[in-house]
Amino acid sequence: MLTDVAIRKEKPGPAPRKLFDFWGLYLLLNPDGSRWWRFKYRIFGREKLLSFGVYPEITLKSARDRRNEARRLIADGVDPALKRQAEKQAAGENFEAVAREWLKLQEDKLTPGSLGRERDRLEDFIFPYLGKRPIAQIKAPELLSALRRIEARGTIETAHRTKSVCSRVFRYAIATGRGERDVAADLKGALRPAIGRNFPAITEPTRIGELLRAIDGYLGQPSVAFALKLAPYVFVRPGELRQAEWSELDLEGLSISALARAPY
Repeated sequence: MLTDVAIRKEKPGPAPRKLFDFWGLYLLLNPDGSRWWRFKYRIFGREKLLSFGVYPEITLKSARDRRNEARRLIADGVDPALKRQAEKQAAGENFEAVAREWLKLQEDKLTPGSLGRERDRLEDFIFPYLGKRPIAQIKAPELLSALRRIEARGTIETAHRTKSVCSRVFRYAIATGRGERDVAADLKGALRPAIGRNFPAITEPTRIGELLRAIDGYLGQPSVAFALKLAPYVFVRPGELRQAEWSELDLEGLSISALARAPY
């Protein structure tokens, strides 16, 4: 049996040496001084080798615990090397890995602001609870539990938007062969409804005057100020105004600077 004292006393030589413990566990001492834990075992008539990491990061006790766990798997007919390989593969197919891969694909489709909001929702509300779970194994109640935490904060709209981005991640996993269903779709009606607010049109002359004076007094970003001052002249939706092109405007010789100074 090895001891920590004996391991520290051993000096590297010109060739690798094996310092044996028991039940197949040994420490490989290399000429460069590195010490690697190895476990030799037989399963299904074949001799195999499993690495447990480097000493002293992996202590003697930890190496023995890993050896004992591997022996229990072997007794149950499970190859510990194949089990580790499957776990590594599953880790690459967990929710966070698939979601970040999906986010990367959205860089050319979404604006930086929209992409940042999608990423923030996943990182703040989903990854801490479901990030390491294999995406194919996540069930609807697990996702609902994570979304309920957002509801508890009183941000109902955020819960719905987070559910929506999760749905797109699940659909991407299905398309790439790493998922079987969109569990977010199973949550239809499970969240509290987001109550929208109506903003009726202003029809009273005095209130229209108040609005125009408020626009004239806006001291924020210049681009926003110009858009606000242009809006009463064109009467279009905010999105249409934001995406308007110069070719679509006929200012009849009216310059932008003059428009900015125009009285209401």
